[in-house]
Order: sequence, then C-alpha cells, then structure tokens
Amino acid sequence: MDFIEKAKMRLEHWIHHNEHHNEEYEMFADQLDEAGKKNSAKYIREMMEFTSKSTDCLRNALKSLE
Repeated sequence: MDFIEKAKMRLEHWIHHNEHHNEEYEMFADQLDEAGKKNSAKYIREMMEFTSKSTDCLRNALKSLE
C-alpha cells in the first residue's frame, strides 16, 4: 500500500472518530442541560462547532487526494 492510500485511510479514520465524538458531545450537552448546567452545555456545543469544522477540513483533505 502506498503513502496516498495510507493517508486516505488515516483521514477516513479521523473523520469517523470526530463524528463519533460529536455524537457523544451532544449527549453530554443534553445531560448538562437536564442537570441545569446550561452554560456548560453551551460551551460543549460551541466546541462541537469547532469539531465539525475540523471534520470538514479532514473531508476536504481527503477529497484533495482524489
């Protein structure tokens, strides 16, 4: 397997990893909301936006390898 194929696999893994974390973050933010910690939940959701942006960058990097 050449370097580009390995790079594609790594990027795909990181994309999946980020998506999984965002799912967990959403559940955690919901739990914080339910516990009355709205401000903490807000910060988790803000962080989720950054994670989503980084995932978009990973997707763009993957597309650029095509």
